Amino acid sequence: MSSTPSPDSPARRGSMLEAPIGRTLVRKTLPVIGGMLAMMTFNLVDAWYIAKLGTVPLAAVSFTFPVVFAVISLAIGLGIGTSAVVGRLLGQGRHDLVARRATDAVFLSLLVGALVTLAGLPSIEALFSLLGADATLMPYLDAYMGVWYWGAALVIAPRIINSVLRAHGNTLAAGLSMGAAAVLNLVLDPLLIFGVGPVPAMGVAGAALATVLSWGLMTLGLICQPRLRGLIALRGLSLSALAESWQALGRIALPAAVTSLFTPVAMALVTRIVADHGHAAVAAFGVGSRLDAIAQIVVLALSMTLSPLVSQNLGAGQLARVRRAIGGCLGFVLVWQLAIWAGLQGLAPWLTARYAEGPEVGQVLRAFIWLVPLGLGAQGVVILSVSSLNALHRPRDAMALSVVRLFVLFVPLAWLGSRLAGPQGIFTGMLTANLIMAGIAWWRLRAVLAHQRQSQG
Repeated sequence: MSSTPSPDSPARRGSMLEAPIGRTLVRKTLPVIGGMLAMMTFNLVDAWYIAKLGTVPLAAVSFTFPVVFAVISLAIGLGIGTSAVVGRLLGQGRHDLVARRATDAVFLSLLVGALVTLAGLPSIEALFSLLGADATLMPYLDAYMGVWYWGAALVIAPRIINSVLRAHGNTLAAGLSMGAAAVLNLVLDPLLIFGVGPVPAMGVAGAALATVLSWGLMTLGLICQPRLRGLIALRGLSLSALAESWQALGRIALPAAVTSLFTPVAMALVTRIVADHGHAAVAAFGVGSRLDAIAQIVVLALSMTLSPLVSQNLGAGQLARVRRAIGGCLGFVLVWQLAIWAGLQGLAPWLTARYAEGPEVGQVLRAFIWLVPLGLGAQGVVILSVSSLNALHRPRDAMALSVVRLFVLFVPLAWLGSRLAGPQGIFTGMLTANLIMAGIAWWRLRAVLAHQRQSQG
């Protein structure tokens, strides 16, 4: 079978291959932004209600952020691999393999989720002690993660399902399902945390249970979609077919998953550095990290829609279109994130008043808001570069960029800043690392694109 679809094939007529790049990315990205914005509120809603329980519970749940983010990042990495493989097959017109790879990716996500549960439950106290949590925080950590780990498969599987839908250009279903889950979490949080009527107050465990229940219903809703059932192929399922698919997916998914895990590992190390400055600093850093995630939502959504566009056009041999898409997105995120930083400065007094339990937490949070978001445009360049390299089937290059950013620049500069100027120095180090890394990422991405052009020529 030819690797390039004919001009009148369904793949080439698809919007990812022929429609105007800007219009396509806007149309595909908007539903993802809506869904991700809703999902990001999970953590902020949790933080809002848990802050009412006091600084110690808030600090404890802040310690969970790197671990929770690690599992989510693992899911994102698997989704990146799934999207890259499925997208390229679609661009090549190999629809016979698309459903097989998509189905086996979902089974892989369920297996990984089960392994996370089995590994996570018995290691809660050892892990969080390593991260710097003291005995005061441990009961809250046991209560929260003791519930959350049971839902690990429900965190991973819907992200893989959504990556299959996005690879086909269907971002609306994914966005709607994420929005519905966020609304359910918003309703369940106060009910389970504080208790209402016959429902007992569960504290931080209630926040974790609300999240697990919301993710579970989201997964069920995705599975019941008629359109998804047409993309899943249970017929022909066998151990040999699974092994073949997992090998094909693993070439991209394994390095991408490891790359995605680097960020929460680095954040865990930075959290450990912050912990040296007390509970107030950890609480402020936890809230700031959640705000930071929301401030990057457009970049993260764009990386999810840019990736299948790049993969499909790579499969179709349209490298000029790939270069235009990547270059336009990089320029956009620099301007967009600067505007986000300015907006955060205007909101800073309100944010510190709402999320800071006491003036010490507020002071550290204000320093975070001033410094860290200033580097989000540069970080966006890195995020889109890594996403594009994975879509170009260059996962090792993507991994190398992440290693340099996080473990050569991000963590060491945060540590140095901590020694020199406390929490403010940590945030300055984080900003500096992102600015330096943006230049390195752009240089490497240009080299890969030039190599692709020479190979095609």
